[in-house]
Amino acid sequence: MSTDRPIESAIRSKLQATFAPHELQVLNESHMHSVPPNSETHFKVVVVGDAFQGKSLVMRHRAVNKALADELAAGLHALSIEALTIEQWVDRGGTARTSPECRGGSKAD
Repeated sequence: MSTDRPIESAIRSKLQATFAPHELQVLNESHMHSVPPNSETHFKVVVVGDAFQGKSLVMRHRAVNKALADELAAGLHALSIEALTIEQWVDRGGTARTSPECRGGSKAD
């Protein structure tokens, strides 16, 4: 596990172990928000695999949240989740959605 990005590394390891995904992206989007440099507070995860087949969106998100319960309890502030089947990923062209700009009031322009 990387010591310079411990939360990102933990997220990656836990999602890999839990879902054995076909595709896994762990994106630290903290720099897009009003937080100190090098923060690990805002993440987007894209998890693609068979584990999501036949599951509703709510069930998929609950499964990811459960896998990352320790990180969420320890201060992970925001987690954006894209949990997709392989077919959905292929239909989408193998790309994640673009995250919106931060709308926080204290974000510097």
